[in-house]
Amino acid sequence: MEIPQTSLLKGKSFLITGGAGFIGSNIVKYLLEQGAELVRVFDNLSTGCIENIEPFRDLPNFEFLQGDIRDLNSCIKAVEGVQYISHQAALGSVPRSIKDPINTNAVNIIGHLNMLISAKESHSLKRMVYAASSSSFGDSTISPKVEGQEGSPLSPYAVTKKVNEMYGDVFSKVYDFNCIGLRYFNVFGPNQSAENDYAAVIPLFMKAAISKTPPTIFGDGSQSRDFTFVENVVQANIKAMINTENLTGHHVINIAVGEQTSLNELWLLIQKISNTKLSPAYANRRAGDVMHSLASIANAKELINYYPEVRAEEGIKRTYDWFLAKNP
Repeated sequence: MEIPQTSLLKGKSFLITGGAGFIGSNIVKYLLEQGAELVRVFDNLSTGCIENIEPFRDLPNFEFLQGDIRDLNSCIKAVEGVQYISHQAALGSVPRSIKDPINTNAVNIIGHLNMLISAKESHSLKRMVYAASSSSFGDSTISPKVEGQEGSPLSPYAVTKKVNEMYGDVFSKVYDFNCIGLRYFNVFGPNQSAENDYAAVIPLFMKAAISKTPPTIFGDGSQSRDFTFVENVVQANIKAMINTENLTGHHVINIAVGEQTSLNELWLLIQKISNTKLSPAYANRRAGDVMHSLASIANAKELINYYPEVRAEEGIKRTYDWFLAKNP
């Protein structure tokens, strides 16, 4: 992965909120492997998994702080003394937000605001990066998706992620506090769980292939996504934290690959990799789902020197190997 390594991370301290979760734990792993001076994880373990960070618990440069971003005092404590924040803690899933908009709002908006306030008041912080979402594009039919050309949100989850961006912009203008939102497009890879009611499509497809059971596809399968392997997202977070000293203001940046894959194509690929032949079961399309999502990553290239190194097919192969090793 062509991103800042040991020499550039030496002496630097990081806070990863949601660091026991899927994306957060991959960022933590990279930072620790590359010799960061301090990597502090702040997580309430509501959706994160302690197993994801267990290998790091005894390392001298690792700290785990169990707490909730909905509590401002806990956020202030978590931020103390760190130079860089990668704010990954959130409640994901469009269906979850439709079923429970109040809790999604509390975690994603109040929690995000608490982190912004804590970061703004910090005397040690150099840069805060946070997880934004492609859901902010809403019902926009423009393709590829370009920052600044958003539509109306299609779910409570999308509303919360859009509000995150609005707060980031306001904090930049009112408090001169500058941060960067990374708009993720359908991230997948190791440490992503298939064992919950709101699991994403790729881990569910992996589970189906390994267990030899037909997967469920909501809709006709023609809906497409810009599937983004988690290693690319790690690259984006590190570069956005480390390589942006001269970048002022609030920026929202698409993080994707710039390639489109339909759900039917995705399942065909996984069948080929896993050597299975199973016809999917089709169900009614879910409320709040967008039909097509493809990103322009021109701004990411220009602003943070982001170049995705793992394409979707290679990422799917690596992810299948990880799931197979975990579920032999």
